Amino acid sequence: MASRGTTETSKLKQNLEEQLDRLMQQLQDLEECREELDADEYEETKKETLEQLSEFNDSLKKIMSGDMTLVDELSGMQLAIQAAISQAFKTPEVIRMFAKKQPRQLRTRLAEMDRDLMVGKLPRDLYTQQKLEILTALRKLGEKLTGDDEMFLSTNAGTALSQFERVSSDLGSGDKVFALASVEVEKAKQ
Repeated sequence: MASRGTTETSKLKQNLEEQLDRLMQQLQDLEECREELDADEYEETKKETLEQLSEFNDSLKKIMSGDMTLVDELSGMQLAIQAAISQAFKTPEVIRMFAKKQPRQLRTRLAEMDRDLMVGKLPRDLYTQQKLEILTALRKLGEKLTGDDEMFLSTNAGTALSQFERVSSDLGSGDKVFALASVEVEKAKQ
């Protein structure tokens, strides 16, 4: 006989991942269509999406307070939400891969960016921002970085990424993650 709650836990996790994917896709679509929207429309849509992320964060908090078996699986999603809300990561695609713990896909994206930079398809400033996000995500996922990557991070890391890196490395339990994320959500609302 299967253990109780396994199927439900699996389904809940799947639903939460789909919700996170939808919100991250919404952010990514918004960034891709930014030129087509006027500034007010862009800001309003982004604000609404961040509010939805905040509500999603609150739902995760409630789930984790009642079901400790999900804490480890949900803490990665929580960090990704925190990164999105705090604006540490600006690339929804990177946030999504980080939340799903996909280091191989992050490394593939980094290689594609290197290629795009060399052929002039990607501006240097956008390359630097996205490479910082990917390297920070890889480090948070416990991946080994090269000496060059470490040097790139230390040379180019901004305040938001450094704060995310420092705070998230101090987090040991899901409760601390949620406490921090709640603070970040409140800051984002103000």
